Amino acid sequence: MARSILHMLTPLKHMSPFDVNMAIDAGFETLIPYTGVDLTDVVSLTQDSIFSRAPQDGVRTGIFIGGKNAELALDMVDRAKKAFVPPFVNHVFADPAGSFTTGAAMVAEVARALKAKFGTDLKGKRIVIFGGAGVVAYVAAVIGALEGAHSVLVGHDGEERVSKIAFTMKWRFGIEVGAVDGTLPEARRAAITDADVILSAGPAGVSILTAEDLESAPKLLVASDVNAVPPAGIAGIDVNAKDVPLPVGKGVGIGALAVGNVKYQTQCRMFRKMLEAQEPLCLDFRDAYKLAVEIAG
Repeated sequence: MARSILHMLTPLKHMSPFDVNMAIDAGFETLIPYTGVDLTDVVSLTQDSIFSRAPQDGVRTGIFIGGKNAELALDMVDRAKKAFVPPFVNHVFADPAGSFTTGAAMVAEVARALKAKFGTDLKGKRIVIFGGAGVVAYVAAVIGALEGAHSVLVGHDGEERVSKIAFTMKWRFGIEVGAVDGTLPEARRAAITDADVILSAGPAGVSILTAEDLESAPKLLVASDVNAVPPAGIAGIDVNAKDVPLPVGKGVGIGALAVGNVKYQTQCRMFRKMLEAQEPLCLDFRDAYKLAVEIAG
């Protein structure tokens, strides 16, 4: 059997050691990082990878796309797919900054808690997402909308930037995502007034919502925070929290390590899917979400 090779592409200066470790531990034998990769480089790199091996070894060859930008990673996936010349096809897996698997794990944990604690699901729920310009927020918003929820991005620096992001989501996925201002405390409280779910994907170590702020969300069922650095992004949710009662109301909280456990298993299994598959796969956060739901239980 041909050796398993993973070509790891990133537009950044360095490939993430986290992703390298994950791929090796999942079983890839040979990893080659390519840094500073531009969108225009993807076709030539992809075609060099496919034409240097027999067509049957496409399932032993993977292209991993990293970075820190969701839109760019998805564009790179599209370029790689268009560069294939069947039967010369490889696996492709995008997970920039680990955010595709993190966002998938976050929403999967919320879906699990909604079902376990309240006997309901994501459909029709209002999901308010802080850190709205970030990659985890992007993934969570799209997955939520695809699952029938009303996702809303909150911008820490106003509404304009998150509105543009929401527009690109509509263009790419055919979904409606809301965008609101969250610059000041009163704006953040207004944003969560009708929230059923609150997700915090803002900068590490930044308090976004206090216990007093949560009083403005009487309908809140589940809140999740991926911030592992004190203080908590949402009051009452420490890193180990899993369905822990929030400081006010009837809702429960899910912390960074609970999400991280599902994320770790999801990313590992995504790599293993490539190694075990009989046909080339193209994987992004939608595939990660299916796995994360299964893992979360």
